[in-house]
Amino acid sequence: MDRLTALQVFVTIVEQGSLSRAADNLDMSRAKVTRYLTELESWMDVRLLHRTTRRLSLTAAGEETLEVAHQLLGLTNTLDGIRNQNALVLKGQLRITASYSLIDSLLMDVVGSFVSHWPQTAVDILATDDSVNLIDARIDLAIRITNDLEPNVVARRIGECRSIVCAAPEYLQKRGKPIDAQSLMHHNCLSFAYFGRSAWVFDGPNGPESVHISGNISANISEVLLAATLRGHGISLQPSSTVKPLIESGQLIELLPEWQPKTLGVYVVYANRKQVTPLQRQFIDFLIEAIKRSPHW
Repeated sequence: MDRLTALQVFVTIVEQGSLSRAADNLDMSRAKVTRYLTELESWMDVRLLHRTTRRLSLTAAGEETLEVAHQLLGLTNTLDGIRNQNALVLKGQLRITASYSLIDSLLMDVVGSFVSHWPQTAVDILATDDSVNLIDARIDLAIRITNDLEPNVVARRIGECRSIVCAAPEYLQKRGKPIDAQSLMHHNCLSFAYFGRSAWVFDGPNGPESVHISGNISANISEVLLAATLRGHGISLQPSSTVKPLIESGQLIELLPEWQPKTLGVYVVYANRKQVTPLQRQFIDFLIEAIKRSPHW
């Protein structure tokens, strides 16, 4: 048994929440994923997962194994990176699509570092908040923030995006601060066309809570809502990576910190996993490291 591969399979099962999704993520058959898990448990002589028809959960031994697996796989990735940097000269162009806010808050810094590190590469960025057909648009990678990926897309979750409820001091002086999530119903809430247009979902002090919201401005680009928020036109739900610097400078005020808005996943989407190139893999590694280092993600 390839124990490193078995550990990777085990980690992917836990991250994806099922053997079937892990198989899709790893581009393996479900039977092969099951065999790796079974052989790993046999080698360790302990059950790692409680498995039922509806859900998976870690055993105590599984939790310990997961922590060690992350450490071992991280070391392996580090060694691979050293090997690749010494053995590989990357060339060529990447076409990448992402939302305007993601490009501004994260992607431009990653692209700048990447092309500086690999001077024979180039990156072409398509900025849009719409989902793009990667094959038709000749896109190599799409970076998306969502909890609703299209069926059958090939994607890898690389992080998560937290949001903040915020408003400008000018708006709060006129309308006052909301005291809890439900009081947002009495405020002018600026809505995003692709997320929370009529309701915002929170994890509050007493558990999950959904709040119906309304307002006189909506848009399909988050930057439009951010501009309206900064001008004092209402309250909006914004990515923390975008608004934390504005909150630190006093241009915006964070509201309802005890109510955490629903977290979204950050995904890299490919047209075909089997044809992922070294150039794409290296860029994804740059992106993941940037997310880990950033204080706003």
